[in-house]
Amino acid sequence: MLVDFSAGRLSSDGGALFLRQVDAGLGLTRTLAGCFSDQRDQRFVDHTMPQLLAQRIYGLALGYEDLNDHEQLRRDPLLATACDQRDPLGVERFNPEFRGIPLAAPSTLNRLELSNNKVTRCHKLPHDPVRVEACLLEMGVRCLRKHAKEVVIDLDSMGHLLHGLQEGRYYNDYYTGYCYLPLYIVVGEVVLWAQLRTSDKSGADGVVPALEKVVAAIRRRCKKARIMVRGDSGFCVEEIMAWCETQPEVYYCLGLARNSRLLEQLGPALANARMRYCLCGAPSVREFAEFEYQTQKSWSRPRRVVGKAEVTNGSDNPRFIVTNLPANGFKGAQDRARFMAARLYEELYCARGEMENVLKQQVLDLEADKLSTHFLASNQLRLWLASFAYLLLARLRTLGCHGTELARATAGTIRLKLLKVAARVTVSVRRVYIQLSSAFPRPDLFRLCHARLMRLATTDG
Repeated sequence: MLVDFSAGRLSSDGGALFLRQVDAGLGLTRTLAGCFSDQRDQRFVDHTMPQLLAQRIYGLALGYEDLNDHEQLRRDPLLATACDQRDPLGVERFNPEFRGIPLAAPSTLNRLELSNNKVTRCHKLPHDPVRVEACLLEMGVRCLRKHAKEVVIDLDSMGHLLHGLQEGRYYNDYYTGYCYLPLYIVVGEVVLWAQLRTSDKSGADGVVPALEKVVAAIRRRCKKARIMVRGDSGFCVEEIMAWCETQPEVYYCLGLARNSRLLEQLGPALANARMRYCLCGAPSVREFAEFEYQTQKSWSRPRRVVGKAEVTNGSDNPRFIVTNLPANGFKGAQDRARFMAARLYEELYCARGEMENVLKQQVLDLEADKLSTHFLASNQLRLWLASFAYLLLARLRTLGCHGTELARATAGTIRLKLLKVAARVTVSVRRVYIQLSSAFPRPDLFRLCHARLMRLATTDG
């Protein structure tokens, strides 16, 4: 057996063209490029700003989170085609040394990420953080149904451990290490907000200013939607609840950390649950109680609290949530009982676990926690780029894979089963001809996804 790398212009990422189609429909890299200032002398530029961003974001979506991966990846003619390189073989490069290499080097992409922190003759691609933040929000909100009657906003913070001397590093007891503590805001499977924060602040820090922008953007898209803010006990602070209470048609359902007063209020329900557990022999028994509660100092008013009295395997497991949702439902609603204590907890609050699955994909599939540059600003840009990459994969799943085996697949599974297909690339004067592997196990799914995306592109046009 003899193995070498002499097969020529092959690619292992034939599905990268799907990313290009989704990107074109959203206008993502084109819009994002407007958030950067290209100060290079255009006479000597081989790669435009949209092409650089496409190369970096598509690379993340395809599983190449490390810039060093692009040392070889930049030779891939299929990825170059996906990035709209008119010269996918790189034969017309300005510098003869790089001819035959169509895409940008890791050093160029590195300068793209560091241009806000380094002022040299090479770092000429700074970005406007406010505009990039707004671009992620705009792109995400465009994915929401325009006539939605209800939008649930999920809040969460996630510790991203650091393994160097990054700017703003702090030791966090909960995560037992030096880390950042980014704030994520998600609607369904769409990431709207990814704000990098240092871990010396609380999980609720900066949430209200973020909600003001997010809610305003959702209102512009879904004008008649009722908005619900959902989060764990780390977001149960007066500032967030009071802000929601002052906004029209904005409600909250937040976890509430237990204390002795809350446990006392839940006492009768917990006693009933213990008795039922002893009598029925089930592995878990739960009851719910509802009451008004106000802290001694931090809350400005009494609020509705729902307590879950649960006994599991002989141990008490009490939990609490606080909300301003009406127990009797909204006037005119078909289901007036959906916010009663048990259903509020089990159907609405517990559903926030889906948001945690989105964040796991960010970290496990897209390496969003790989924040290894020194500067806080460049690490924030990396977090945004990973969020854009996830957005492309999520839209590919929604638009191209609905009703198929990949309709509920993770980003990593979409990549493995749909994007990772061997391809031979042939470039002629008139066209780029791509031949996919005859042994690819899902050709029918590939064709269906391609047809759906092409149909959408035609409709949008």
